[in-house]
Amino acid sequence: MTEQTLPSREQALALIHEWIANPNLRKHCYAVEAAMRRYARELGGDEERWGLTGLVHDFDWERHPDAERHPVQGVAFLRQNGWPEDILRAVLGHASYTGVPRDTPMARALFAVDELCGLLVACALVTPEKSLDQVEVASVRKKMKRADFARNVNREDIVNGAAELGVDLDAHIAATLEALRGIKGELGL
Repeated sequence: MTEQTLPSREQALALIHEWIANPNLRKHCYAVEAAMRRYARELGGDEERWGLTGLVHDFDWERHPDAERHPVQGVAFLRQNGWPEDILRAVLGHASYTGVPRDTPMARALFAVDELCGLLVACALVTPEKSLDQVEVASVRKKMKRADFARNVNREDIVNGAAELGVDLDAHIAATLEALRGIKGELGL
């Protein structure tokens, strides 16, 4: 694959399935992909490129589950395999601790949707039918205020991500929720 060649979704899925055993982490990657595709359509981005970025953003988490290695070592692997540099920079930028600036709409969107996808899934899992259709923006906002709910989700990243993307937080939650509802069967929600 040359620097300009975009990998196929099938290649990205094969990578996800090779590197990720946990079905919930795979589903998180699918959710982020769906949200990225939605924002690409809204912001005039390349839907395939943005979707692939979301799909692979955490592919190395199981092998490198710490800030010292994730996503830096995963990106090194992708770079060796010819993945485009703009995707690599976005993946690096989704982890604030790397210091890589989120200087493109794609990179800002990835940061904005990553933690929010995790929160939305957690919100769906506590509804009576474990369904994204039962999640409402107001209930998501209430759950964001509860430190005992979805403890691993960084609320500050959600708020800062929406601000960096230049969108109202409620509108951002609604847009991301809509994207996840589009693949609710794949997510089991």
